[in-house]
Amino acid sequence: MNDIRNIRIANFDYALPDEKIPRHPLRERDSCKLLVSRPDGSIEHHHFSELPELLPYDSVLVCNDTRVINARIHFEKLTGSRIEVFLLEPISPADYVLMFQAVGSCRWGCLVGNLKRWKEGPLRKELKIDGKTVTLTAHKVKPLEGNGWEILFEWDDQDMTFATVVDAAGYIPIPPYLKRDSEAADSEDYQTVYARVQGSVAAPTAGLHFTPELFDRLRATGVEIVPLTLHVGAGTFQPVKSETIGDHPMHTEAFSVNRESLEKLIEAKKLGRKITAVGTTSVRTLESLPYLGADILAGKEDLHVDQWQPYDADRQMSDDGVAELRAILDYMDTRGLDTLTASTSIMIAPGFRWRIVDVMVTNFHQPQSTLLLLVSSFLDRNGESTGKQWRKIYKEALENDYRFLSYGDACLFL
Repeated sequence: MNDIRNIRIANFDYALPDEKIPRHPLRERDSCKLLVSRPDGSIEHHHFSELPELLPYDSVLVCNDTRVINARIHFEKLTGSRIEVFLLEPISPADYVLMFQAVGSCRWGCLVGNLKRWKEGPLRKELKIDGKTVTLTAHKVKPLEGNGWEILFEWDDQDMTFATVVDAAGYIPIPPYLKRDSEAADSEDYQTVYARVQGSVAAPTAGLHFTPELFDRLRATGVEIVPLTLHVGAGTFQPVKSETIGDHPMHTEAFSVNRESLEKLIEAKKLGRKITAVGTTSVRTLESLPYLGADILAGKEDLHVDQWQPYDADRQMSDDGVAELRAILDYMDTRGLDTLTASTSIMIAPGFRWRIVDVMVTNFHQPQSTLLLLVSSFLDRNGESTGKQWRKIYKEALENDYRFLSYGDACLFL
């Protein structure tokens, strides 16, 4: 545990020139470059459209079907001051599905931009929705831990759900490192083609490269597509400000997995089929599941995976996670649940014991980020933890004009 906590984030730094960060995606989603890293350390250069020929035969592809919401809402006061309310996570209703079905009012944990200009009173915004005029009102309720605020939203049409209201009121929250305002095209560009469950404030960007046609080709080669949901929070952009990762508090994200997906994962592990995670959000969910199951077996049912839980040397778990996945199914059976909703703040760093994910599809990540720690851990899963492979990959990508971050190119780690 101490070895993990004492990892220095400065060891995960690299020079990322601004010109390597595209502001917009390519027109054809699957035309981006795909860097392939083999288990022997060799590197190959391909295009994403070649993925069906590169994935292991008869493998399982796990995708995060979360949908990005229009989380940035701009209000303008009569004085002309502009206030931005950024939706972070639901408070009442706390359940994401119920939240977007809410009518009349709801409460969110939010960040407030230009807060000093919002001294008192509510903010109002008139919306045109299906030919109707709807007034959305925001009230400050109380400050939250950190720099957030609980905000009460009310709207004067009881026939409209919050999903409809926020679609009309807000903007897609593109990442700050794109250094531009949201544009109309981002509403489509910054969503995966399989986005389904509303709740994210950032896209699972490794999934942006997939097209319906590419999925058809994957299925034709025997790849099975399995969905799960993790709602990406703003914490995904939170930089590591501490010298060592032990002092960095990981953000918490809500996820859900249904019975069918769990059954398919268990069957795949039993048959030795390779499991490919699309993006670090799918990775975090999949690798959290065994710890969730271990808690259930131990009688702990708070359904949350703590940041340092994987590094408890005294914890006894199966090597492949199957027993723990079965425990989750049993828990669901006894409660009549078809879908399990839980949360995770898991920290995946060099020294982590991988149990579920065999193959990873991901983009290139920011310097000194927890996502780069995760990548390094996966590439060094044989226990060396030298960091040589991620550095070799990123150096190769920079020298071969790969595009980085959200609208950039992709990697396939076998």
